[in-house]
Amino acid sequence: MHIAVVSLFPEFFSAAPRGAEGGVPAHGGSPAGSGPLHCGLMQRAREAGILSFSLHNPRDAAKDKHHTVDDRPYGGSPGMVMLAEPLADTLQGLGFTPRRSRTERSPALAGADAQGGSVVPAAPDKSATGTQEADPGRLLFLSPKGRPLTQALARELALSPRLTLICGRYEGMDARIEELFPVETVSVGDFVLNGGEAAALCLIEAVARLLPGFMGHEESGDDESFSHGLLEYPHYTRPEEFHGISVPQVLRSGDHGRIAAWRRRASLAVTLANRPELLQDAALTGEDQDFLRGLPYERRGRNLYCALVHYPVLDKQKNSVAVSLTNLDIHDIARSSCTYGLAGYYVVTPLQDQLRLLSDILKHWTQGAGKAGNPDRDEALGLVRGQERVEDVLQDIATRTGQKPLVIGTTARAASDSLPAFGFSRIREALRSRPVLLLFGTGHGLSPLLDSLCHGYAPALRRYSGYNHLSVRSAAAIILDRILGDWS
Repeated sequence: MHIAVVSLFPEFFSAAPRGAEGGVPAHGGSPAGSGPLHCGLMQRAREAGILSFSLHNPRDAAKDKHHTVDDRPYGGSPGMVMLAEPLADTLQGLGFTPRRSRTERSPALAGADAQGGSVVPAAPDKSATGTQEADPGRLLFLSPKGRPLTQALARELALSPRLTLICGRYEGMDARIEELFPVETVSVGDFVLNGGEAAALCLIEAVARLLPGFMGHEESGDDESFSHGLLEYPHYTRPEEFHGISVPQVLRSGDHGRIAAWRRRASLAVTLANRPELLQDAALTGEDQDFLRGLPYERRGRNLYCALVHYPVLDKQKNSVAVSLTNLDIHDIARSSCTYGLAGYYVVTPLQDQLRLLSDILKHWTQGAGKAGNPDRDEALGLVRGQERVEDVLQDIATRTGQKPLVIGTTARAASDSLPAFGFSRIREALRSRPVLLLFGTGHGLSPLLDSLCHGYAPALRRYSGYNHLSVRSAAAIILDRILGDWS
């Protein structure tokens, strides 16, 4: 595989001063002050002809005397943007043809690889040249807005004989580069770096180690984090005891079957503790699932409450009104609340006849004939409490927990400009430290009269859909799953 790196700071990869052509020797070997492409397995892969690299600086393609590669963005904003022309010329020199310009590359562009790029050869006498292959391979731009770099994507990229990586700088590159060239954006995480060079190095290592012959022992690459959709199990080496901590006895037993089983369970436990969302797509056996069910797991639902509000809610004319209770809503939201481990479920109505109706329903299922016939319904409806006002719910939660809850409204409409939006992950994080109350509206949704009690609103479930009319019990179940789902 050949990897071409387009960077304004090629010395990042070769650890040599500017003007020294990246510090890359003519025929392999490590330069003085060698960089990440010249050590360990990467160096051995180059020497074995498994990998080769070339470094290309768009500054070398700039046509003005100052070799300018950036300018202020149109529309005004802080920072600078990488100019399109030097970058486009560099990409054309690497064999990429603009979508809207199918003219042949000029001799100057054809030679840009030799003039502007310093080459890191795979092995002696196998150095890359300015001659380009017919297929320049895949073109990747390292950017937070891109497709996440996963083990699956690394495997996919490892099948390509050639990759070109664009390392962004400043505020990014002129967007027309993505329109003109077949750019695929890739992100190494939801954070901001000084530039794309560190991200490119992450991608290079993730892909390179999957190439045949890179790891030496092929099974080494198959037995690590993410290879099977799980995080890797813990490792131990000598001595058997260190600071009073012993190596697990099973690893010293010599019983390979028991060792394999222990490692599988350890991987499951580590993944559940640190990256539970990975379990959603992992290939889990029935034995795996039984093991996971037996593990202690953070139950954030113990801090979550919900309230089904019957006043104040809106009617079709957007008036604030009170509406009647619905038996299905009471039952189904109670079952969802119990399933997701909520601390409590309130039904709010100021109408005394409706509160008496609620009391009769609850007594039937928790004390009467319904309890004997369906004990599961008894457990779910045991969470339900009736209250006259939302303010009474807030006071009850504060009395029970010693904290005032964070109050989040729900709506099928666009979020109110007067209240902040609370994403589901933000609500989930809030549950770590305080109680949270979700308000679900009956009728045509919560009245704006409740805005003064809310700290914000959860996102509408189908905010961009032309039809967004879920029943409140369906919406409640979906929202609870997005906040508290097993693999959230």
